[in-house]
Amino acid sequence: MPADPAHLPPANWAGNLRYSAARFHRPTSVEELSALVRSAARVRAVGSRHSFNALADTTGDLVSTAGLPRVLRIAPDRRSVRVSGGLRYAEIAEELEASGLALANLASLPHISVAGAVATGTHGSGDRNQGLASAVLALELVDADGKLRALDREADPDLFPAAVVALGALGIVTELTLAVEPSFQVAQTVHLDLALDRLAADFDEVFAAAYSVSAFTDWAGGRAAVWTKHRTDAAEPPGSPAGAVAAGTPQHPIPGVPAVNCTAQLGQPGPWHDRLPHFRAAFTPSSGDELQSEYLLPRGLAAEGIARLTALGPQLAPALHISEIRTVAADELWLSPAFRRDSVAFHFTWVADQSRVAPLIIAVEEALLPLGARPHWGKLFSCTPSQLAEAVPRLADFATLARGLDPDGKFRNELLDDWLSGTGG
Repeated sequence: MPADPAHLPPANWAGNLRYSAARFHRPTSVEELSALVRSAARVRAVGSRHSFNALADTTGDLVSTAGLPRVLRIAPDRRSVRVSGGLRYAEIAEELEASGLALANLASLPHISVAGAVATGTHGSGDRNQGLASAVLALELVDADGKLRALDREADPDLFPAAVVALGALGIVTELTLAVEPSFQVAQTVHLDLALDRLAADFDEVFAAAYSVSAFTDWAGGRAAVWTKHRTDAAEPPGSPAGAVAAGTPQHPIPGVPAVNCTAQLGQPGPWHDRLPHFRAAFTPSSGDELQSEYLLPRGLAAEGIARLTALGPQLAPALHISEIRTVAADELWLSPAFRRDSVAFHFTWVADQSRVAPLIIAVEEALLPLGARPHWGKLFSCTPSQLAEAVPRLADFATLARGLDPDGKFRNELLDDWLSGTGG
């Protein structure tokens, strides 16, 4: 298929990155995609463009898989669904719900593409909920030779944990099989004015209060708002974190912003896909006029992380829209930020001023990296290659694997080369 520079996406969703690709392609078949990969010197895939760094960029060929044939096929045993990688979670959720099925969890935004969210280790929240990539049971990708390669959790136990959260370095994912379960209802309530020191002291109790829990703060006011998303089929009724007050009107995560785009609150039950995300699929949550970064720490260090960020509060708050705290269960995926440890995630939604935000990211990392922080691969961070190699236990193994499967670095770019350089990759 000929390149289409006229339709090259000019920038990512946030607008802080302008793509440098020479050519843009939107193949309509796997055969076209395979031919493109075979002929390319360097090629990367772009999804919903929600990465805040240059992970999806390339100076060669940029490919969207959104034009590939649509796949959404529920297995006969109703325990999994096969989907095309370019689909967005909102599209999948709607059809699953119509069939009485659900995914275990969703991210804050349902607008993101499945392949992109999986490849970067994106997650929702919940003490027992793993990242979104842990739902993947099998996948297909076009490898560096242009061949379609199938991988399965059961059939490929050695390679599969490396190939799911793979940053696009092993190939272009065309389809994925996701675990599903019976549909469920969720009731969401917002609890206001919880003291940060109380949140830290009662962290386990607060985050065990519901199926999915998030806390929002600006780190300077000493208070947090807690979003609890309670499964109505749970044995225990929902409760309020001690010291917090249930909101009487719908809330936006950013105080003072109208909540019209947020999912329904006030304890009103609704389907899983219309409560687990913070924002409704039918609405764009913002114009993208923001920057984001995020770090995952060992769960047991949550209180220390809160204390260190509270100390930075006067510096951080003027450049923050809001910060979110979530929990993520451990998994076995090599590059997952929650690899083999239950984690607490500290997320930062910054103002759209990179020069202003960059030194604050460094300050956050100086506070959190000594605690074992791992960055979210699709957000902004400034960790050196050696710091990444220390924080991510299987990064060197992944670099070796990537060199073996793609010796010419076809799926690499400048950013990936830098991230892997601390491992000898």
